[in-house]
Parts: sequence; structure tokens; C-alpha cells
Amino acid sequence: MYVPEFYYYALGMAGTVAFAVTAVLAVIPKDIDLFGACVMGIVTSVGGGTIRDILLDQPIFWGNDLNYIWVALVSSIVAFYGNRLMERRYVYSTMLYLDGLGVAMFVIQGAEKTRALEFAMPAGPVLLGLTTAIGGGVIRDVLAGNTTLFMKKELYAVPLTLGAFLYTVLLNVFPNHMSLVGIGCAVLTFLFRAAAIHWKLHVPKWMLLRGKKE
Repeated sequence: MYVPEFYYYALGMAGTVAFAVTAVLAVIPKDIDLFGACVMGIVTSVGGGTIRDILLDQPIFWGNDLNYIWVALVSSIVAFYGNRLMERRYVYSTMLYLDGLGVAMFVIQGAEKTRALEFAMPAGPVLLGLTTAIGGGVIRDVLAGNTTLFMKKELYAVPLTLGAFLYTVLLNVFPNHMSLVGIGCAVLTFLFRAAAIHWKLHVPKWMLLRGKKE
């Protein structure tokens, strides 16, 4: 297996684990059972990539490799029983950081698959990278009845968009260093998102559109 293929696969698996765990942690306050937690974990893990592949008119990625489903299933079970080892106040914080790790992995993976297919260049990799990253999280929050992070004022989509954009630009400059560029952009995206979580950074006021008060 070539290095680029390995890193591409590793990003997907790492993101799958992170998303499955965050999905389960998100529904812990709902007193959901093990079956429901596993369904939530699997749907969240593969949701964004499924939407991406439909838009790209490609075979759904997990249909050819059920390891994504098995990894999501095992991760969901571990998270379901493992959450009892954590105090409740740490659950939400842990979920945010794991979600940040997952979206950082998936945004680069989605951007690379779109770039490799030369779909809607040069904007396609950024848009579908973002779709891959946030799709599963949006499905998770909708099913859990939570406000999606995408709809909140904290910096969420901005780090992902910048990560996908930076990846696309750098690969045009350094086409022979796909693995290094991909890993570097994933790390930077996660650090940006982690900083936003830690310091509670919000979208600048000039980017907000406030509704009129009655």
C-alpha cells in the first residue's frame, strides 16, 4: 500500500472512532440504551462521507469496506460503557475535543477524495471537505435533539474551511508531499478548533446577522 493511501485510510478510521465516541457522549443525557447508542455512533460516523459520495456520484465508501462500520460499532460500545468512568461534568468537554479531532480528520479526507476526482475545482475540495466533516455531526445533533455546533456562534466551520482551503492550496505547491501536507493541515485544523473550545472563541460580530427584536 502506498503511503498516501495509508494516510488517507488512517484519517478516515481515526475520524470514525472520534465521531462514534462523540455521538454516544452526546446522547448520554438522553438515557439512551446500548442499541440506540450504537445506531447513533454508526450513523454519525458515516453520515458526512455518505453525503459526499452521493454528491460525487461515487460508490458509498463503507459499502466496499465494512471496517468503517465495525470500528464505529466497537467505538460506540466502548464509549457507552466507558463514559461511566468519567464524571458528568467532563463528558461535554471531552465530546467537544473529540468532535474537533474527528472533523479535522474528515475535512482533509473529504477534500482529498474530491481533489483526486477533480470535482468542481478549485472550490469542490473545500465544500465537500466541509460536508464530510460536519455532515455526521449535524445528523448526530438533529437525532439527539441538540442545537448543532454549526449553528452556534463559536468558531466551528471557520477552522474547517481554512483547513480544507490550506490543504488544497499547499497541494498545488507541493504535489509530491501529500501525506505531509494532509497530516499537517489536519493537525493545524484540530489545534485551531481546540483553541476555540479552550478559550471559547466566537465568530466576529461583523459576521453575525441578528434578527430584529419585537
